[in-house]
Amino acid sequence: MPDEHDPQQRRERQPQPESDADRRRRRAQFLRELHEAKALRDRVQPRRARAARMRQAMRMRTFRW
Repeated sequence: MPDEHDPQQRRERQPQPESDADRRRRRAQFLRELHEAKALRDRVQPRRARAARMRQAMRMRTFRW
């Protein structure tokens, strides 16, 4: 069974041109996991999350077009 984390195995494989659908699927998975990680961080550190929301709100209020 090939080990995905083995650099030797990775070097021997030829890079396959990935389709747009594969790229979008991987991007969607990454964004789902990122959103889940941010939500978890907000639940675990509510004070820091609130401070970050306040900073973001201040940035949005002071933004000029």
